[in-house]
Amino acid sequence: MSAGHEKFVIQDIKRFKEHIINMQASVDIEALNQQAQADSAIIEDIRTEANQIIVGQSHMMDRLLLGLLSDGHILLEGLPGLAKTLAIKTLSSIIDVSFNRIQFTPDLLPADILGTMIFNQKSNEFSIRKGPIFSNFILADEINRAPAKVQSALLEAMQERQVTIGKETFKLAEPFLVLATQNPIEQEGTYPLPEAQTDRFMLKINVGYPTKAEELEIIRRNIRGLISKKVNAVVSPEKILKARQTVRKIYMDEKVEQYILDIVFATRNPKNYNLQKLEGLISYGGSPRASINLALAARAYAFMQGRGYVIPDDVRNICKDVLRHRIGITYEAEAENITQEDIITGILNSVEVP
Repeated sequence: MSAGHEKFVIQDIKRFKEHIINMQASVDIEALNQQAQADSAIIEDIRTEANQIIVGQSHMMDRLLLGLLSDGHILLEGLPGLAKTLAIKTLSSIIDVSFNRIQFTPDLLPADILGTMIFNQKSNEFSIRKGPIFSNFILADEINRAPAKVQSALLEAMQERQVTIGKETFKLAEPFLVLATQNPIEQEGTYPLPEAQTDRFMLKINVGYPTKAEELEIIRRNIRGLISKKVNAVVSPEKILKARQTVRKIYMDEKVEQYILDIVFATRNPKNYNLQKLEGLISYGGSPRASINLALAARAYAFMQGRGYVIPDDVRNICKDVLRHRIGITYEAEAENITQEDIITGILNSVEVP
């Protein structure tokens, strides 16, 4: 973002905050602020406890919390050894919920995830054996290693929040969070997720390497054996569910709603937003799920800041994580080394901020 454009955005945000203050006559913003500040105190407790185990990766941890508060699932893309498994395992211990890791392989079957009917010879009848999906937090490790029918079984459970085994249907536990990982460098023997299935993930996070200072601390902690230290359960699942209810109450002005729509519609029809240069670079834009998840994530982000209302900057902060897996790029874009992030940046710099 250029300095001039950044100044323009800051001025617009100030004007928007003044507009929010004027809205207090119809919406009790102050009460929402107080409730958000009180309920979001758990965020700092979780961060403090997680920092005892995880070095760096603050963006990944914040997005895990964002997905958890928004009741949405997360797709992580990153190289091995970047604390993806450790992060969700640590988070499950802090919140005191159950955790299961499923290693996706080419020979995996849907029953290996969901469960199946087992014949008991002693009783001469079938009984149900539940699969690892019956847990609060699920790590679907290397989800693109398993065939489409296995991926579909997981994604159906994610969407419906229930599993049917035989003639019985079982509701999944709450809170329920699926973190699926993909390795960006190994494509042999993989089954890439179709676009319609990646769209079911609320966020897609690109996990990068730690800094030198962070990696030095990682080395020292591993040598001293501190990496296996247990964390305390400082937040109960009930507090997470209560925080979710507060997130849904966070005030979102019509101007912010329109801003979200403009961003998503710009991915579909760039020329309508004076973005003709993107016309040949986008093969398809964000679906209605993009608009829904952008609104939910913006509310959760505002809540994490202890605020009872959403400002345009909240939308901008989470926009790439919500949209990067929902925009298709053309061969022309690939030839010019233009990524989804580049396209989103162009849209954010062009769409008028309320």
